[in-house]
Amino acid sequence: CKFSSPINNSKQCIFRSRTNNSKQCIFSSPTKNSKQCIFSSRTNNSKQCIFSSHTNNSKQCIFNSSTNNSKQCIFSSLSNNCNQCIFSSPTNNSKQCIFSFCTNNSKQCIFSSPTNNSKQCIFSSPSNNNKQCILSSPSSNNKIYLIDHAWTYRIADCRNLLLSHPQLLDRMSSLMGVGTEGTDKEEVIDGVMQEMWRYNQTYSIGNFAHGSDESMPIWYIMDEFGSRIQHSDTPTFKTAPFFYSPAQTAFTLLWPLENVEEDDEVTRDYLPRIRDPVSRKCRLLPWKPCDMKNVDFEQSEPEPSFFKSFLKLEEEADPTEYQGLPKDRNLKVYMSYPPFSKFLDDPRFELVSSESEADIIWVSHHWKDFKSLKNKCINQFPFERVVTVKDLLAIISRRAGEGKKDSATLDGTPKWLPVTYNLETELEKFISYFQHRQEKGLDNHWICKPWNLARGLDMHITSNLNYITRLPDTGPKIACKYVEDPVLFFREEIGNVKFDIRYIVLLASVQPLKLFAYKVFWLRFANRAYSLDHFDEYEKHFTVMNYVEEGKKLKQVHYDDFIPMFESQYPAFKWTDVEVHYDDFIPMFESQYPAFKWTDVEEDIFQMFRELFTAASALPGPQGISPSPQSRAMYAIDLLLQWNKNDKGERYMQPVICEVNFSPDCDRACKYHPFFVNDIFSTLFLDDFEGRHVQLL
Repeated sequence: CKFSSPINNSKQCIFRSRTNNSKQCIFSSPTKNSKQCIFSSRTNNSKQCIFSSHTNNSKQCIFNSSTNNSKQCIFSSLSNNCNQCIFSSPTNNSKQCIFSFCTNNSKQCIFSSPTNNSKQCIFSSPSNNNKQCILSSPSSNNKIYLIDHAWTYRIADCRNLLLSHPQLLDRMSSLMGVGTEGTDKEEVIDGVMQEMWRYNQTYSIGNFAHGSDESMPIWYIMDEFGSRIQHSDTPTFKTAPFFYSPAQTAFTLLWPLENVEEDDEVTRDYLPRIRDPVSRKCRLLPWKPCDMKNVDFEQSEPEPSFFKSFLKLEEEADPTEYQGLPKDRNLKVYMSYPPFSKFLDDPRFELVSSESEADIIWVSHHWKDFKSLKNKCINQFPFERVVTVKDLLAIISRRAGEGKKDSATLDGTPKWLPVTYNLETELEKFISYFQHRQEKGLDNHWICKPWNLARGLDMHITSNLNYITRLPDTGPKIACKYVEDPVLFFREEIGNVKFDIRYIVLLASVQPLKLFAYKVFWLRFANRAYSLDHFDEYEKHFTVMNYVEEGKKLKQVHYDDFIPMFESQYPAFKWTDVEVHYDDFIPMFESQYPAFKWTDVEEDIFQMFRELFTAASALPGPQGISPSPQSRAMYAIDLLLQWNKNDKGERYMQPVICEVNFSPDCDRACKYHPFFVNDIFSTLFLDDFEGRHVQLL
């Protein structure tokens, strides 16, 4: 049953009650001067209850208590002038307690004491300027303690939380030692976001491999006590995050690794799972800065064993056994992608319901057993992961370059590949390269991406080296040089925004290379005007808006419309020689960018595709895409355009590859171009591409 009624002058009140045997009841009401109050209680046999209230002048106050048989309780309150005070005490039979308190002017002090029958306690008090945690009472190695989390958040929400919660900003700036006097709020927030990577901890909930938003990493900062625990290679304590499901609350567990005496320091190993000395040195950089410019930052091709480090490698078929597709009848197609099934209406193809009766198998999952195909065709090549997995894509792309970085600009080759480092295997080289760029005063913004996620998930843009070196805590990452000077597109309602272009490429053969580009391309636009700041603003720096909650609608432009709009802004660059209706848009293009056309740019894009797949097939599998007469493939390549300068100092548009996508989403292609699927199948499986919307590269 639920009863709701306001009392006195309160603005909010909720009463909820259950019957006698209920295990939970909640009563909520504000006191006279408080703005928020929650009281929670359970019946006699309940094991948990929570009472919350604001005191008169306190800005943050939480009182938690349990009934007589409760095993846990926490009391928290702020004193009048203290911004960081926590008091915790158990009831008589409680087995656990934590007390924390800040003195009036102290920003970094914690005192803890148990009550009479309490069995667990932590005492900590630093000296005047000391940030260490000191044990004030002996502890044996069978005790476990709880550390509260002062702030839990996701990176995308960080700035808004600090903006909208002044008390949080005050607490974090004090905890991190960020100066506030004479500094405006934005600068304080920037300071906190810069410093927080020396305090951040992380955990994930759910299945990370599925790539869902809910499984993305959660970051948190421990309270003043936990944040003061220093690193040691020979720690006295260990910590681990612990999520308590009944209360939907996370704590950090702290337990001793050995018997510790009074006045011993509480320390922990910040990298308990990393034993390699070089890796530890790199990953400890936020707390132990060091100059690593003596490390050679040039990259080399990994050993063949690196490419074999997968759970299961493909089993290749004997190419001499394949007899080719039948030519005396329609080709039978098994397809697991519904949009393609709907639009494949070329009479030369016939849909079937099982793989066993098909001549062509088109599936969206990775195929491993190519030996079992016999005389069937499949929409995948053995070891095509060298282009679809981001760290491997960077490795094989470098084969198309000259092998060395420019000594003045430190730019790498090929020019269409942003300098990319694997933060798992090349972190030492990356730090050296970062510090060399810093020394030369070069732009040092980087975008860090997971190896194998899409949709912009868990991507970070920053020039903060501490930030970058902490990101491997959440899983394997690569760091790519951020395109800081992209070609922009003018949106009348917003201004100049970033955009990216998606081309579909069709791989019909590896040896010899037979590659097609689909002449219809797709564009995505950012929803906010571009500037080289506030990199946590997704809608400014990213273009994938389909999956952003409460975000503005994805800005899409049909390619026939985009070409004239583009050429009106960059009249010296002609997009293509195909016939399109763009007469109305040319004045827009010429008025904004009178020096550019697009013909040369598209040719550079196609040349990039040729170089990429030539490099990808230069070595046999698993180091490259293996030749397979039974294989055909379709990939989506996402790219940006950036401004560059030639030897004469003249600006030109340089295509830059972002990623290559396996089994791309083609719903838009099918919706707006009903001929799309027929073009794909006739080109790949019948070698019939004349008059189709494809170009042989």
